[in-house]
Amino acid sequence: FTLLGFKPQPWTPADTAAWGKVMCMDLGGNWESELLRAQLVSALGEDKVRELIPPYPSEGPFIIPPEAKSYGYLDTSFVDDYQQVKALTGIWGGHLGSNDWVVDGSKTAAGRPMLANDPHLGIQMPSIWYEIHLASPELDVVGASFPGVPGVIIGHNRYIAWGVTNVGPDVQDLYVEKINPNNPNQYEFKGQWEDMTVIHEEISVKGRAEPVKLDVRLTRHGPIMTPVVSQAQEQLALRWTALEGGQLFRSVYLLDSARNWEEFRTALRYWQAPSQNFVFADTQGNIGYQMPGNIPIRANGQGLVPVAGWTGEYEWTGYIPFDELPFVYNPPTHFVATANNKVVPDSYPYFISYEWSEPYRAQRIVELLQAKDKLTLDDFRDIQADTYSIPGAVLTPYILALQPEGWLQERAMKVLQDWDFHAEVKSAGAGIFEVTYWRLLANTFGDELQKAGVSEEDWIGSAVALQNIISNRDSPWFDDLRTPEVENRDDILRRSFQEALDFWGKKFGDVPQEWAWGRVHLATFDHPLGSVKPLDVIFNRGPVPARGDNDTVDAAGHSFGDFAVHVVASYRQIIDVGEWRNSRSQHTAGQSGQPLQKHFGDMIASWQAVQHHPMLYEKDDIVANKEGVLTLLPE
Repeated sequence: FTLLGFKPQPWTPADTAAWGKVMCMDLGGNWESELLRAQLVSALGEDKVRELIPPYPSEGPFIIPPEAKSYGYLDTSFVDDYQQVKALTGIWGGHLGSNDWVVDGSKTAAGRPMLANDPHLGIQMPSIWYEIHLASPELDVVGASFPGVPGVIIGHNRYIAWGVTNVGPDVQDLYVEKINPNNPNQYEFKGQWEDMTVIHEEISVKGRAEPVKLDVRLTRHGPIMTPVVSQAQEQLALRWTALEGGQLFRSVYLLDSARNWEEFRTALRYWQAPSQNFVFADTQGNIGYQMPGNIPIRANGQGLVPVAGWTGEYEWTGYIPFDELPFVYNPPTHFVATANNKVVPDSYPYFISYEWSEPYRAQRIVELLQAKDKLTLDDFRDIQADTYSIPGAVLTPYILALQPEGWLQERAMKVLQDWDFHAEVKSAGAGIFEVTYWRLLANTFGDELQKAGVSEEDWIGSAVALQNIISNRDSPWFDDLRTPEVENRDDILRRSFQEALDFWGKKFGDVPQEWAWGRVHLATFDHPLGSVKPLDVIFNRGPVPARGDNDTVDAAGHSFGDFAVHVVASYRQIIDVGEWRNSRSQHTAGQSGQPLQKHFGDMIASWQAVQHHPMLYEKDDIVANKEGVLTLLPE
């Protein structure tokens, strides 16, 4: 604040409530994908878009698979209508995500439930999380929270433990509004002009004598977004559950004090947004899963593209009743795992979303949970640290089947041949594959995306779409529409592989063994003030080589081209339910938000190595390990 010449206003409860909205905004973006989907359909047609953005694999994995629970008791009379709207279905991916899983005592060496969680959020400095233990006559809860937010968001109390990942439900719809040509603050609804609510905002800007004035216009569907959507040709209003009230912090308090499954579920009845995949375990040996949130039921359509706002045909008619939202208690599978993958199969009668993360992280977690009969805390740590690339395992054999052209390709293929499909920082095989993978996506889908006016920076295509066509040598997707020739898969693979070699050669020379993934896959913890030199030296930390990639369990979501890491495992916890002393945790940077304090960035090395610290809970352990005591007294 000294550097900015700015005196902050006192923090108020409204600021805390607003932070809940900020997290909703951070974890949602469906309205933007509506615009992108509409743009693609307009240019390519529905059939091509269905291939470009394929549906979630019918075989799963699902968070609640059929063998764990059936939804036959729910009314399925409208499932046929639900299936008919799948013309524009698809995975949208995105790199914001998370992992959590819970197993019951039958699957652990100790005979107790264990629970793990690592939410993936944007990399930043200081850390978005703050580890905290709240002890009072009403609460005894430990875990992680956001600064300025009361309570613990992820963690455990004396009786239960829980973790969260983002569901990513479709809770945002864009409505095209008809504006009265004689009054810009009126819009049509069912043949009548209705008045907008106009909120006059004034935003103070440093260096300007007068504040910036902004009029926010609200319809029954929400705020008019057109002023901030550069490509919009119509007046678009946004309806979003996060703008319609909620009791999020009531839910947090009840969650922190819950003692059993029933109280846990009661707490989540008030968790309207952002919808999360909650996994649960208690000291009595029970495990479970609950998806909370206000998930809209629509009169028509599923909100996949912008719809007419003036007809009344596309209104929300309510929300999925809480008791009919997906949940499972003590499943016969003995575990629940979530990784932003599809929650339930299509037999579930309500629409939640079509925009699930690609299934690779969930697939790998389930595989590792099933690989051993009795799991330990160290096994959970190894799963959190796993960097096995399923796309790498699928696509690499097609690269290696090419006939090398020249000595450099031959050497690079030898390195790739020895790769174990783990995206480790010292792996040259990972480095060669990851850059080839980028160029393969761009060379396969880039011509169609260019035709639709979509840049590679905005979206590069779906990995599942690529996996679906890779076995078809003559798939039309491999033909580059920008050239007179008709290319096939091997042509595009060879082009992509050579472009990867050119990328590495220009940066680090013609020695493929030295093209380690960590030389370009770098994590920099940027502070807002670190964008200005020389303040970056004080406020920023890194860059440090980062393990994993966009699709590994140990996720480090990166941009393509420079491979800078933008999304990380922002917090990790492993909880031994009932034997709390064994539990472990860590977050990315450090507990302090003050750049010159030693705890500002002292956790980065342990985050990089996936080395947890004890999640202290019992008072004697805390006293024995204390660094100091800070006492805060009211004025």
